[in-house]
Amino acid sequence: MLAQIQAMDAQMEKAVEAYNAANVRLDQIKHDLEVNQARLQTAKKNLVKARAQVSARLVALYTSDEPDTLSIIFGASSLGDLIERIDSANRIADEDARIAAEVKQYRNEVQTRQQALVKAQADQEQVVAERASQRASIESQLAERQALYSSIKDQIAQLEAAERARQARLAAQAKAAANQQQSAPAPAPAPAPSSGDSSGGSAPPPATHSSVVSIALQYLGVPYVWGGASPSGFDCSGLTMYAYAKVGVYLPHNAAMQYGMGSAVSQSQLAPGDLVFFSGLSHVGMYIGGGRFVHAPHTGDVVKISSLSESWYAATYVGARRY
Repeated sequence: MLAQIQAMDAQMEKAVEAYNAANVRLDQIKHDLEVNQARLQTAKKNLVKARAQVSARLVALYTSDEPDTLSIIFGASSLGDLIERIDSANRIADEDARIAAEVKQYRNEVQTRQQALVKAQADQEQVVAERASQRASIESQLAERQALYSSIKDQIAQLEAAERARQARLAAQAKAAANQQQSAPAPAPAPAPSSGDSSGGSAPPPATHSSVVSIALQYLGVPYVWGGASPSGFDCSGLTMYAYAKVGVYLPHNAAMQYGMGSAVSQSQLAPGDLVFFSGLSHVGMYIGGGRFVHAPHTGDVVKISSLSESWYAATYVGARRY
């Protein structure tokens, strides 16, 4: 039964991160819509002005006595006069061409912006529907998990008491190590990986955000809340996003998107502050040193410290990133 709950927690974490990804996409679509709306209004105003110029030019041509090519040639009193007349006519023709080109440009821009808005609105509707479906899935899984949890509540209570004691010891060790690290001189750049290193590339940049570990450790014991990204409750990517924002590094609220940023780090080169990823990029934690990391694991748990060598994390480890 306990294994079933753990498997359900892993599946639920995937659903939560999919929900977070939908929120990030929705925010981007909303921003794009606002930008497109503003640019569409500008293009429409420019088109009105350009059309007004065309109308004014047509009236001017109709009411003016501008000579045609033959009258330019035969009406010239001298070679100098002829050159001046031709130059004037060319300037008029260039102006007409410019006005016509502007009308075409702004008309095309209006059409392009309108098409982009239609697509963005359709994308927005699709993402909102996805998000609603994911939310329903999460809530359904939460209800099923609670029923399973209640059936083995006494066994869970004993495990939780032991885990709380273990976490208290780990927290004290981690905070002491983090304080010692902050007072120590900056480490030398990491050496280049050997040929057997799993990173498959050049050495990552030096770790410069080790102070983020102390920030994350402040929230040990804060409950897991799906979609949470504040001290009142965190999910896994919400915790890493929040802690890194405190040191001026802005990450999206989604584990897979966080993995797509920064520099790859092999497990042998991990440094405090690096993010470690698991379970097909559906879970993320922050490495704190000593083979351990801090993270918000799943519903019913709290921000805590775990080891990379624990069976589930070792089996589902994907990789790490440095920012």
